[in-house]
Amino acid sequence: MRTPFVVGNWKLNKTIAESLALVTELKNQLGAVKGVAVGVAPVFTSLHSVAKRLEGSAIATCGQNCHFETTGAWTGEVSAPLLADAGATWVIVGHSERRQFFGDTSEIVGKKARAVLAAGLGAIVCVGELLAERDAGRTLAVVDDQLAGGLAGIDAAAAASKIVIAYEPVWAIGTGRTATPAQAQEVHAHIRKWLADRFTPTTADAIRIQYGGSVKPSNAEALMSEKDIDGALVGGASLEAADFIAIVKAARPS
Repeated sequence: MRTPFVVGNWKLNKTIAESLALVTELKNQLGAVKGVAVGVAPVFTSLHSVAKRLEGSAIATCGQNCHFETTGAWTGEVSAPLLADAGATWVIVGHSERRQFFGDTSEIVGKKARAVLAAGLGAIVCVGELLAERDAGRTLAVVDDQLAGGLAGIDAAAAASKIVIAYEPVWAIGTGRTATPAQAQEVHAHIRKWLADRFTPTTADAIRIQYGGSVKPSNAEALMSEKDIDGALVGGASLEAADFIAIVKAARPS
């Protein structure tokens, strides 16, 4: 049984004080929830404070991105070892906004994923197609290419517990449009088969595949009841404690 993993990606939102207020409420409200792993990904300036506030809880602190080098002349970048030092245990790599606006290719995503794992952290590797790619019938081909790049050089069998795939159809991120449970399940099942073909069926069964893209309390349960959807990478709805808590509770195994 894969434990669902629900992560709130706060993107470029919340001061340190606002971040602490939110995670304090999450820590208080989610302490008794069983059967779901939970994480939050604050901005870098809040990450250490959030990690300290979450000590003693089961909620993980996640980085939203990292550089693929550990040290050096990389002005403005943050490395995986530095995120670990600040208290992170997971890092998101390859988010569509990084691909779209910051030039992260699948090759770069793979380098980042390897750096995250080398630092002893878990990697949430994002994949997903643009609307034009879906309309052209290229969804599965695009996802395959992103998986191949993002997992290149990784021994997934050894790192299955440290790898999460997040399927995020780009056309559903922040738009209010959501893939139907059936649409999402089709891609998740395809990803699971790709993992089985690339690695082993046992490895594929162990790796969690999140859905991301306008997840909210009203659609979370329907999405996460699908066979191959193992939690969610939540954007806007993770900024309000009540909404995020409702999504976490919707992910509980029935």
